[in-house]
Amino acid sequence: MNSDQLGTGKIWPLIIKMTLPAIAAQLVNLLYSIVDRIYIGHIPGIGETALTGVGLATPVVVIISSFSQFVGGGGAPLASIALGQGRRERAEEILGNGTSLLLGLSVLLQTFFYLFMHPFLYFTGASDATYPYASAYLSIYLIGTVMVLISVGLTPFILIQGKTWIATLAVVVGAAANIILDPVFIYLFNMGVHGAALATVISQTMSAAFVLWYLIFKSDQLRIRLRRMRPRAKILLHIGSLGISPFVMSITESIISIVMNSGLRTYGGDLYVGCLTIMQSVMQFIGVPITGFTQGVTPIISYNYGAGHTDRVKKTFRATLVILFAYTSSLALLSMLFPGLCARIFTESAELIALTERALPIFMAGMLIFGLQRACQTTFLALGQAKFSLFIALLRKVFLLVPLALILPRFMGVFGIYWAEPIADVTAALTCGTLFLCNFKKILARPPKS
Repeated sequence: MNSDQLGTGKIWPLIIKMTLPAIAAQLVNLLYSIVDRIYIGHIPGIGETALTGVGLATPVVVIISSFSQFVGGGGAPLASIALGQGRRERAEEILGNGTSLLLGLSVLLQTFFYLFMHPFLYFTGASDATYPYASAYLSIYLIGTVMVLISVGLTPFILIQGKTWIATLAVVVGAAANIILDPVFIYLFNMGVHGAALATVISQTMSAAFVLWYLIFKSDQLRIRLRRMRPRAKILLHIGSLGISPFVMSITESIISIVMNSGLRTYGGDLYVGCLTIMQSVMQFIGVPITGFTQGVTPIISYNYGAGHTDRVKKTFRATLVILFAYTSSLALLSMLFPGLCARIFTESAELIALTERALPIFMAGMLIFGLQRACQTTFLALGQAKFSLFIALLRKVFLLVPLALILPRFMGVFGIYWAEPIADVTAALTCGTLFLCNFKKILARPPKS
């Protein structure tokens, strides 16, 4: 399938063709972190402490990934709109500038975290018991910073060309290697946490190499060309203005982890931090397919908006809302009904399982209506509406979740931190739905800009 079919194919079959490979890719990509945690959590003698330590390294991993979302999430919709308008050279300039930006960011991020790893990890809630495992993981993981940025940041530029299975293969190549290498390095070579990180770096390198190979040599619509990589301030500004929303959505997860981990350590201890690591893994398992779905549906909305097909934009949004709402509500309900089963995937500790059984139903309650927010926010982003998408991202995480996580435990104890999540989710979803209802038709009435 090529990009022209985004403007002519039947909506529901088109959504299936575009989203299923993207969902598969994200599910496979999820294995990078989930498989690491499963293997680490079952290391004899140190599993519980090592799992908590690797969970404390998550904010750094998320921050690095956030910058790839900044470029891919901002550049790909702009390039898709340009393709819809028939402006291929403009789309290639966006891709080239995005690639240059990713390379520059990788140097800055790697340098910063190597220099400030020790104070940063203690700031995120590390203790003397968990710090060695967190630093061991990051000291290896940071070597592959540029590979993470390239593989995650450039894959959306493959998706907007309608090449969903190529994008999926880019992820599968790395994830399959990670699944194979994890037990080899962790157990066979007895490398423990170091082995998990090394397996991830090698796997991300394989994914990045595949993405670059396709975009440089094989793509028939958009290619990385050296002459298009010269930074242009106007293009970088456009990428940044739209990419700030997915960036904030992603990087605030790191801020939230820092605030919650610090609070849980203060009010409860390392056991409660470990519980949060498990619950965030469950939420990630539910949320990652949503990311894949939105990656697949965004080019459909962007292309048709650029081509002036507003009826197709409306139909795509309605389908997106139905699918996401049904998915999030059903999976959230299952996790709330079977919290112990979810916990046992990651740990054998009876104490940690018992705590997760109490906390997970609370933590996941807001996910029942989370599909409403993601459908509206994704459509805002696909239509190039940076200010609305950014506001929604900031509302849930910065304006609601962080303050609630700081305030509620003063009155409710340690479980107040867990209650902050559903309260923020429900409030943000209802606000987002109202904002979308008031502005959607007005946006479609205006001509698009790429």
